[in-house]
Amino acid sequence: MSRRFQQSEFWCAFKCAHGWTQISCEGVNVLVRTFKKSFVNFSLAYVPLAPEKGEGESEESYIARIGDFTKSLKTFLPKNTLCVRYDLPLDFATCEERDSFVKGFPSLAKKAKVGIKKNKVDIQPPDSTYLDLTKTEDELLAGMKNKWRYNVRYAAKHGVEVRAVTADSADFEKDLDSFYELYKTTAARDGIGLHPKSYYRDLLERGAKSEKSEAEGDRTKITLYIASHEGEDLAAIITLFQSDEAIYLYGCSGNNKRNLMPAYLVQWTAIKDAKAFGSKIYDFYGMPPTDDENHPMHGLYLFKTGFGGAHVHRPGSFDLPLSSMYAFYTLAENLRAFWHKKVMKKIRGR
Repeated sequence: MSRRFQQSEFWCAFKCAHGWTQISCEGVNVLVRTFKKSFVNFSLAYVPLAPEKGEGESEESYIARIGDFTKSLKTFLPKNTLCVRYDLPLDFATCEERDSFVKGFPSLAKKAKVGIKKNKVDIQPPDSTYLDLTKTEDELLAGMKNKWRYNVRYAAKHGVEVRAVTADSADFEKDLDSFYELYKTTAARDGIGLHPKSYYRDLLERGAKSEKSEAEGDRTKITLYIASHEGEDLAAIITLFQSDEAIYLYGCSGNNKRNLMPAYLVQWTAIKDAKAFGSKIYDFYGMPPTDDENHPMHGLYLFKTGFGGAHVHRPGSFDLPLSSMYAFYTLAENLRAFWHKKVMKKIRGR
C-alpha cells in the first residue's frame, strides 16, 4: 500500500484539531502531543503507520533506517519529548508470522544498533481483515459466509433501509444526534469509550469540505450510514474512503430489532459505495487476532471475518525512548491499560 490513511494530510489535520501538532520529516507525517498538568510537562511523538518497508529491504536494514529517521526527527521535537512511538506498517498474513517477528525484534534492533523496543500498549488495532474491492459485487457476495449473504438479503427483504449521510445532508444534525444516541447505547452495552459528539461532527464536516475542494486522487470522503426500519434507526457506521483504502472507522447499534440484521446491510451498502468510489480495499479496522471463543470480543471477530476478507496482523506499537523519564511514563501507561482492560471489564462482568 503506497500510503495509509493515518499518513494523509486529511487525517493529520483532523487530529491536529483535537490536541495534536503535525511535523513533516522526510516525507513522513508525525503527530506530537504535549501534556501539561501542574508540575507535569512532557511530550510524545507518534509516527502512525510509517515509514514503509522497502521492497526487498531486510528487516535489520529497515530498523536501522528507523533509527536514522528518529535522529533526523529529533531536531524538530520539543526538548521534553519522552519517546517516538511507531506503529510499524508491516502486514503479516498470520499471527504466527507476526509473533515470530515480534519475538525476534530485540535481536534485530540490537544488530541494527537502534534502541527501539516493543510497547505493551498498541495505538492502532494490530489485527484486521481486508476486502479486495477490485472484485465484482457478485464475487464479493460469493466470498461471504452463507449466513452473512443471507443476512444482507434478509434485512433488505424485511424493510431495513440504509441512508448515506454527509455534513451537507439536509437532516445532518438530526442524523448525527441519532448516531450518537446509538453509540452511547453501544458504549454502555459493550464497555467501550467514545469521543464527544463534536469530534464526529468535525470529522464529517471536514470530509464534506475535502470532497468539494481536493483533487480527485486526494479526496477523502467521510460518510455516516444509518440503517433504519419503519422510521426507527437501528445501526450506524462512519466510514472513510480514500483512493488506496476504505476504512470502517466507527460502528454502533441499538438494542431493538437486532433480529432484522441491520448491521449486515449497512456494511454491504458501505462496501458497494467504497468500490464505486475507487478504493482498492475495505478495511474492517480492528478485531481479535484469532477465533478464540473466550475472547470478550469474539462476536466482533465472527462478524467482521464473515464478510470474507483476508486477515492482516501487524506487530503494533514500538517506542524509541529519548528521555530517562520514559520508564515512569510507560509504567503509568501500563497500569492504566491494566485497569481498563482487566479490572473494569471484570467489574462489568465481561
